[in-house]
Amino acid sequence: MDKEYRKESDSVGELSVDSSAYYGIQTLRAKENFDITGRKISSAFVRNVVLIKKAAAKVNAAYGILETEKADAIISACDEILHGKHRKDFIVDAVQGGAGTSANMNVNEVIANIAIEKLGGVKGDYSLISPNDHVNMEQSTNDVIPTAGKLTVLSLAKELLSALKKLEEALLAKAKEFDGILKMGRTQLQDAVPMRLGQAFRAFATAITRSKERIAASLGEMRTINLGATAIGTGITAKEAYFAHITEELSALTGETLRRAEDLFDGTQNVDCFAAVSGTLKALAVNLSKMCNDLRLMSSGPRTGLGEIILPAKQNGSSIMPGKINPVIPEVVNQAAFLVIGHDVTVTMAAEAGQLELNAFEPVIFYQLFESFRALTGAVKTLTENCIVGIAASRERCAEWVNRSVGIVTALNPYIGYLKAAEIAKESLRTGEPIRDIVLREGLMDEATLDKVLDPLLLTEPCGSNK
Repeated sequence: MDKEYRKESDSVGELSVDSSAYYGIQTLRAKENFDITGRKISSAFVRNVVLIKKAAAKVNAAYGILETEKADAIISACDEILHGKHRKDFIVDAVQGGAGTSANMNVNEVIANIAIEKLGGVKGDYSLISPNDHVNMEQSTNDVIPTAGKLTVLSLAKELLSALKKLEEALLAKAKEFDGILKMGRTQLQDAVPMRLGQAFRAFATAITRSKERIAASLGEMRTINLGATAIGTGITAKEAYFAHITEELSALTGETLRRAEDLFDGTQNVDCFAAVSGTLKALAVNLSKMCNDLRLMSSGPRTGLGEIILPAKQNGSSIMPGKINPVIPEVVNQAAFLVIGHDVTVTMAAEAGQLELNAFEPVIFYQLFESFRALTGAVKTLTENCIVGIAASRERCAEWVNRSVGIVTALNPYIGYLKAAEIAKESLRTGEPIRDIVLREGLMDEATLDKVLDPLLLTEPCGSNK
């Protein structure tokens, strides 16, 4: 069956729009102009733009700026979208020119055409409900899009922070489980001094705690919005009642305590707040990747590597080597971290590249920032559920490395001096004779003192062997 089309026109000209589509001509132009990533604007972002449209319609109706009948139709249309309908009509690419105008108009047109039908009209009859004059009333792309971006960051952050809390708890549980297991500490991949396996996992947990707190702190700026600034910060076209009440109404709809920026020019032209959030995600990615590097090293082997821990076997490791099991979960977390670090570079460059009263590059900032949240949330969840909770310790291998190491000679420095301790270490490495035996044979320390100084458990706490 042939499709039917309706004619729509704008300041550029006329186009045929699929009669069944709720989007209109400006959305269609954007689809044709910006076939960039093949990824549509985020559904979470769409939801937050729609919430802004609903808040605006409610305020405009309450203060007589917009006729009640039109406002009610717009609000009802918003509610349909918020309940998951019409997703297929949001067709513009996530990366687009125009500082997000295409995304804003895609939402405006879909809402308008739904509302038109509710008033008994046919899609495209914008004399009933106009995407620009009614749905976008008192607004500009330049205050809607950054506000929606901030709301989306807040919503995505909740899931990430929840996932990080579970990872933190899993790491602390392992720290407790492994606290009595001695292992060798290593610096620059060389033997250092003994530590407890639990201390390694507690350090992982501490890094995650710090990242979690850093991300949460950065979200404060996401609650400062420029809605009401309209085009550049002057609030042109925004009536006093709308300006006074829109932030309050949006706060009520979103459940977030939002506040209007004190300097609306700054709030419209500068997007360093998104660069700050991205920076905290990059720092988290660095911590996660470093942890996963350590997990892969500590589990290396099983026969010819360190083999101090055993990671859960999640899948066959090779298409050619039978029985091989690879650390696939830490590996995928490493890769997610690489993505996020790259995204942060994009966000940084885009935030810097704004000119004068507007940053035109918010679409790519949001595309990469939202992807960073999603990649990290997925990575943290799989790391927790498919790796950390199932890690086992190889007590025998940990003990073997401690017993074979000459690292404990460091504890002798205060008693026999660095140079003599170095000589003993070299002799032990050359002959295989234990450090303890060499010290006793040369009469450098009495046996009781030596046993206390070289007690590995005492060596794992500050001032342990010097108490």
